[in-house]
Amino acid sequence: MTAAPSLLTPRVLVPFMLVTLIWGSTWIVITGQLGVVPPSWSVAYRFFVGAAAMFAYSAWRGERLTLSGFGWGFAALLGLAQFAFNFNFVYRAEMHITSGLVAVLFALLIVPNTLLGRIFLKTKVEGRFLLGAGIAIAGVGMMILHEYRAANVGAAEVLIGTALTLCGVMSASASNVMQGSRIAREQSMVVMIAWAMMFGALGDAVFAWVTTGPPVIEATPAYLGGVLYLGVIASAVTFPLYFNIIRAVGPGQAAWSSVLIPIIAMGFSTLFEDYRWAPLSIAGGTVALIGLVIAVVKRPDKPSVSGSNVVSVPCEQDVATPR
Repeated sequence: MTAAPSLLTPRVLVPFMLVTLIWGSTWIVITGQLGVVPPSWSVAYRFFVGAAAMFAYSAWRGERLTLSGFGWGFAALLGLAQFAFNFNFVYRAEMHITSGLVAVLFALLIVPNTLLGRIFLKTKVEGRFLLGAGIAIAGVGMMILHEYRAANVGAAEVLIGTALTLCGVMSASASNVMQGSRIAREQSMVVMIAWAMMFGALGDAVFAWVTTGPPVIEATPAYLGGVLYLGVIASAVTFPLYFNIIRAVGPGQAAWSSVLIPIIAMGFSTLFEDYRWAPLSIAGGTVALIGLVIAVVKRPDKPSVSGSNVVSVPCEQDVATPR
């Protein structure tokens, strides 16, 4: 019998690494989107660009650009959760706390993804996964403590930024679990994401207009380049890959990207923002990686000896794989 895929399966690992690397780079780009343009308009521009790219890709593939049955309502809910609520919370959180702290807090996505996946998708969660996740969360906690100490903002700002980030985490988790549902699997992946991005962008635009007024644009190469990068590379390219990972291995395993992203984000910050690694952040990152290894790397098969015959014991099932 063919073994169920895991994060280490090449067809899952390669897109997982690509998505994690790209999303690890977005935290620096997002900071360049804050300032002249209200955050909600920056989010709207990003996903209008992303939706346009997804529709163009769908047309190039010869896909029919419509959804079936409950697909329209599903795409609207998915778009609002993933591309409106989630990103508005994140962009606003970065107005109160550092992008590094937001990125590290987002690593906690693995917790609701695992729990909600177990409740709604009946995904299997093994002891090895829980042990690794617990260790990783301890490492994330160490990184959060360091970023909190380095934030140089008041306690009220930290609380507001943390609350906004955690709201974004829950919104993202809800959309992640939706991607593993039967309704999602009945739709064309790229067409559904295209419409979800469009619905999300429209929600962003309505919210932006109501709360901040008419559209504002910063016509500089840095800002416009950031919108294109976030819309095309960090949205239209990555979300189909990420949602396919969820469908292959479940939302719990897919959420390991959120554990690695802050480590990668700190690496980019080291290169471009002169970020200085502290002993606590190094230790936290190391502990988080150890947790990842424990969770996803299988132990070698143990032979079972009976008389003179040696029989191999089948490998245990992959963690968090949908039944």
